[in-house]
Amino acid sequence: MAYEIDKTEEQWRAELTPEEYHVLRESGTERPFTGEYTDTETTGVYTCRACGAELFRSDTKFASHCGWPSFYDPADSDAVELLTDSSMGMVRTEVRCARCGSHLGHVFEGEGYPTPTDQRYCINSISLKLEPKE
Repeated sequence: MAYEIDKTEEQWRAELTPEEYHVLRESGTERPFTGEYTDTETTGVYTCRACGAELFRSDTKFASHCGWPSFYDPADSDAVELLTDSSMGMVRTEVRCARCGSHLGHVFEGEGYPTPTDQRYCINSISLKLEPKE
C-alpha cells in the first residue's frame, strides 16, 4: 500500500531509535508495563511517533490493566488502518498508522470492557507521542 509518508528503511532507521524502529517498522512489541504512557492520565492528543499524525485522544483512553495503553476509538476512523495479522499462531487485527504505515499495536473486541465501542486498541507507548493539552 502507498502511504502519504513514504521513506526508505534507511531513512526510518536514521530517524528512529533502535527500539522505535523495531516496534514501528518491524511490528515489534514493547514489554508489558514498561511503556511511557501505560498509566498516563494526561489530557491531550496521541500522535504517531514516526510521522506526527493524530491517532488517539486522551478522552478515549481507559485503564485496561493489560500492560499497554488502551483506547476504545481512534481520533478519526481514517487515522488508522486495520490489517489481518496471522503471526504468532493466532489471528489478530493489527493497527497501523494510515499516514505512514507504522505498526501501532492490535485491536481486540468483545473482551467485556465497559467502553462505548466494546473495542480495545492495545497500542505500544513507543509508537505514540503525547501532546498535552495547553
